[in-house]
Amino acid sequence: MSDHSKSPLPTYFAVFFALLVGTGLTVYAATLDLGRFNAAVALTIASVKATLVALFFMHVKGASEKLTKLVVISALFFLLLLLGLTMTDYATRLWS
Repeated sequence: MSDHSKSPLPTYFAVFFALLVGTGLTVYAATLDLGRFNAAVALTIASVKATLVALFFMHVKGASEKLTKLVVISALFFLLLLLGLTMTDYATRLWS
C-alpha cells in the first residue's frame, strides 16, 4: 500500500488535538506567575504549535523538493534569530 492511498485524516485529527492542547497550555500558562519566564514559555508553546501547523497542514513534512526544504530551513533560522534577539533584549532589561 502506498502512502498516497492512506487517509491523512487520523493524522490531521491528532495534530488538531495537539493544537487544542497547546492552546489550553497557553491559557493555563497565562494564569501562572512565572516571573521573567512568562514570555519564554508563551513563545515556546507558540513555536511548537507553528511547527505542527507547518509540518502537517502545510505539507512540509513530506516535501521532497530541495527548494521547499531550503525555504523551511531559512525560515527556521530567521525565527530562531528573531526569538534569540528578543530574549536577549528581554533578559537585559532592568526590572524594578
